[in-house]
Amino acid sequence: MKFAIVNGDDFGASRGINRGIIEAHRHGILTSTSLLVNTPWSEEAASLARAAPELSVGLHVDLLRDREQPARSIGDDHCRAELHAQVARFHALMGCPPTHLDVHHNLHREPRLLPHFLEVARQHGLPLREHSRVRYFSKFYGQWGGQIHLEQISAESLARMLETEFGEGITELSCHPGYPDPHFSSNYSTERETELRTLCDPLIRRVLLEQSIQLINYRRLGALAVDSPA
Repeated sequence: MKFAIVNGDDFGASRGINRGIIEAHRHGILTSTSLLVNTPWSEEAASLARAAPELSVGLHVDLLRDREQPARSIGDDHCRAELHAQVARFHALMGCPPTHLDVHHNLHREPRLLPHFLEVARQHGLPLREHSRVRYFSKFYGQWGGQIHLEQISAESLARMLETEFGEGITELSCHPGYPDPHFSSNYSTERETELRTLCDPLIRRVLLEQSIQLINYRRLGALAVDSPA
């Protein structure tokens, strides 16, 4: 059997992103999201999520004090303290534990930092991105080499991905839907709105049905007696 978790990163990054993620959930195929807990829009995101009971919400850990900070400057003590503080902040915002764990800019890939993320994931029983039975699929992304590639995140492109790259087991489709926001600066902006339109395109629902891909969220993961291929 084929299962897809469609996870929107950066929930809480801005009002425009909050709005886009909720719209992609209500009118599109998004089933899950990952919450930034220490932004001016985190509380709004948490409130929106509590009003969407079918949306699973994980923790999107952000360890960087600013976007220019190199990952190598993050100390072990800072990493551990931030992880525990952000898990606690998530509980305070949502009134429940996160359903999964992932990391802004995938900093858990740093070999020195990874053990801290694995330990927190183990302590709280959380699937950590790239370290659970869920296969991580990141090709639905509209930028590389400093250039915008909207064709990569079109409905036709996503349809091809679903047809050719989603096999047996559980796959997380990572996405970043949202709307431009004058109060939020990002080099990934126009692409977010294109992603949103694609996730809500009726073509994608048809392809999921044709390919027998069942949409699930992280909350249902523990109930599934299937494993992703190695």
